[in-house]
Amino acid sequence: MEKESSSNCVKNKNPLFKKLVNNMHNTKSLIGDEIGPEYIIKVWNPKFKVWGYLVIDNTSRGVGKGGIRMTPSVTVEEVARLARAMTVKNALADISFGGAKAGIAFDPKSADLKTKRQIIEWFARALKPVLISKYIAGPDVNTTEVEMGWFVGTAKNRKAATGKPKRLGGLPHELGSTGFGVAHAAKIAAGFAGLDIKKATVAIEGFGNVGTFVFKFLGDMGARVVAVSDSKGAIYNPDGLDYKEVMKAKKQKGTVTAYAKAAKLLGQKIFELPVDILIPAALPDVINADNVSDVQSKMIVEAANIPMRYEYEELLHERGILVVPDVVANAGGVISSYAEHKGWKADKMFKLVERKVSAATRAVLELARDKKITPREAALAIARDRLR
Repeated sequence: MEKESSSNCVKNKNPLFKKLVNNMHNTKSLIGDEIGPEYIIKVWNPKFKVWGYLVIDNTSRGVGKGGIRMTPSVTVEEVARLARAMTVKNALADISFGGAKAGIAFDPKSADLKTKRQIIEWFARALKPVLISKYIAGPDVNTTEVEMGWFVGTAKNRKAATGKPKRLGGLPHELGSTGFGVAHAAKIAAGFAGLDIKKATVAIEGFGNVGTFVFKFLGDMGARVVAVSDSKGAIYNPDGLDYKEVMKAKKQKGTVTAYAKAAKLLGQKIFELPVDILIPAALPDVINADNVSDVQSKMIVEAANIPMRYEYEELLHERGILVVPDVVANAGGVISSYAEHKGWKADKMFKLVERKVSAATRAVLELARDKKITPREAALAIARDRLR
């Protein structure tokens, strides 16, 4: 375990709250403030030549909570940004978790399942000194209920992670809690943007666990999903896409572009479509300097974590495009984790997600409107008060 300081701990007391935004979106360096980070832990696996990172940002409201992502490009800076987002997200959801995040710099597509399992189990052993007391894991990019099962098995404690398989007492994220919350955030925000959700057109970037459920639940609300994308490209039909048929194409052919009743586009073109609601639901920084001026939607609901830096949210805000921040919109996953931690069942979890995401979205957008500030500024102001 590599030491960031003599105690593996970086504590910061800088009172400049403005750094809250910077720290969530800064990829160049780790700048501390009065909120955190409290702990930065790096671990190295010499066998697989893999780095693992854990950033525990703030535990004033409870144990640090955040998922483990596994991508070849993940860095400690990215993990720190995500950990800060979790601090704010949990405060906005008003649940007794602090903020944390973990990452393993490894491409799971480059190895077999046995190797992936060995790496997850190594990471669980490496983090065991802080598990449960300071950090509770969960699924994130390229990790699922399967990996969480391996993780708690190695830790020898089911409380070490949420999003576990049902047989281990879990409420796996494969139930769709994050997408369910995103849909309800979109429903509340549509009213603020002057849209009728039953008549709204929607484009969803990313068709994994989150994007697929956003499609399903928004479709159930009456919205018309006209475009979706995955790593192979995008499909677009202004008359709407058939959810079951798109899912069938994805399952059988491995990509949404196999769906026949839509035009096929380059993946990045989904950000330029003239839709009411744009939902980035995959990786960070997909809306950036190259495409922010091309966005034509009336509203953006951030289902992904940090899909754009704050400066681009500001630009969109100035253009009159309502942006619902990730820390509000995608909180369904961590609220589900809270319900699992409390030992609740799925039906009670879904009711909690709807109530808390709807309440947080309404509170943030009302404050933003009344104070004439961006929704993220409003979200951080509410979170700051709760973190005190």
